[in-house]
Amino acid sequence: MTKRFGDQVVLHDFDLEIYPGETMVIMGGSGSGKSTTLRLMIGSLIPDEGEIWIFGQNLCDLDEGGMNEVRKKFGILFQSGALFNSMTVAENVALPLMEHTDLDPEIIDIQVKIKLELVGLREHAEKLPGMLSGGMKKRAGLARALALDPRVLFYDEPSAGLDPVTSAQIDQLIIAMSKHLGVTSIVVTHEMDSAFAIADRMAMLDKGRILKVETRAWYERLRDLPRDHAETLTTDEQLIRQFLRGEAEGPFTNRESGQGLATALFGSDSGRIRVQ
Repeated sequence: MTKRFGDQVVLHDFDLEIYPGETMVIMGGSGSGKSTTLRLMIGSLIPDEGEIWIFGQNLCDLDEGGMNEVRKKFGILFQSGALFNSMTVAENVALPLMEHTDLDPEIIDIQVKIKLELVGLREHAEKLPGMLSGGMKKRAGLARALALDPRVLFYDEPSAGLDPVTSAQIDQLIIAMSKHLGVTSIVVTHEMDSAFAIADRMAMLDKGRILKVETRAWYERLRDLPRDHAETLTTDEQLIRQFLRGEAEGPFTNRESGQGLATALFGSDSGRIRVQ
């Protein structure tokens, strides 16, 4: 698929297949197109070219009613948790059940307790979001995303803003959701420690195109490749390797610094700035 905003092409010839029950990590630097990809997958945006298929339906063919039915089958953990501050944790988790099911209040209450138990928050059910730590908010958001027993879970930067220990706890929850519930997980992130902990396969985005879709083991081998072997890699593989290793020097930074200040200001390297 291709997605444009005005004259800017944000995603170009994007092609990705995600298998049931796997954890797919979509990664890339700032401005690579990760957020746009997520918004397309959940139906918030429609591609200018191409199709998006989920549960046997093309999202591009659905009206709002049809899209809402599809959304009942997947859950989303937003970067901030996106909890309603005026509602308790339990009320936040209960909301999708109240809006989209005809369950009795007693059954909803049981379902809420089960979901909160899954993320280790049952004893915090009556707290307001303002009383929770950042990691607890993420877990509460995950409990709400699980409320309707989704087949697919989307995660938007689940480790963002968390300390290493809390981030590792969130990673373990993501793994548990896939292992014990059979949920397909799609994780958008630039946190490499988290990505390598949870992924079955990984897709690397750069400037709106997919450089590589491969197994975690393939990415691990590329990351750990000694520097003296890196010159044998393709340009795309060198870009990926620098990103995975978080190195300050390499193809990423070389292309960003390749244009001098004079070129940026005057369109020519011959331009000069004179201060008197």
